[in-house]
Amino acid sequence: MTYYGPKELAASYRTVRNNTIKIAEEIPEEKYSFRAAPGCRSVGETLVHIAISSRFQEHIHITAHLNTLVGFDFFAFLGQMGAEEQVPRTKAEILDLLRSEGEKYAQTLEGLDEAFLAESVQYPEGMVPPAKSRFEMLMSPKEHEMHHRGQLMVMQRMLGVTPHLTRHMEERIAAMKAQTAAAAN
Repeated sequence: MTYYGPKELAASYRTVRNNTIKIAEEIPEEKYSFRAAPGCRSVGETLVHIAISSRFQEHIHITAHLNTLVGFDFFAFLGQMGAEEQVPRTKAEILDLLRSEGEKYAQTLEGLDEAFLAESVQYPEGMVPPAKSRFEMLMSPKEHEMHHRGQLMVMQRMLGVTPHLTRHMEERIAAMKAQTAAAAN
């Protein structure tokens, strides 16, 4: 038995995706073209990138069930994903994409077994480490999303929006202070 298996992996992924969706909901659609700096993805492009990024791991582990990445054409696959990111979408379409792709990936994770997650995938020669477990690789979309969500939170601040996680923390702190003050009286 492990302490973190397919069900926990799916649950943690859903938590991360739900927080990303909340950010996407709070940023006004007219700000989806905002870029923090030249050369950066816009808010909308970042959200689409997040929405579809799990497709890479799904392809490797589920669709193709590769045991090695030797010979895998990363640039062709990433080029297809890059083209998909450039498709114009409304805020509603991006939110739908975040929800549908997120739930599809979470359900995929939930359906895996621990033996599958323990399998090793070889990397091309010269890469460090030379191999990773499917578990580690399938967790990477969550980590990747959290990285980009941090960028989105900075963009929210630049747009004058306080991120929801910050607001919730501030509310909890204010409630604890009020409770402490009331107990002292």
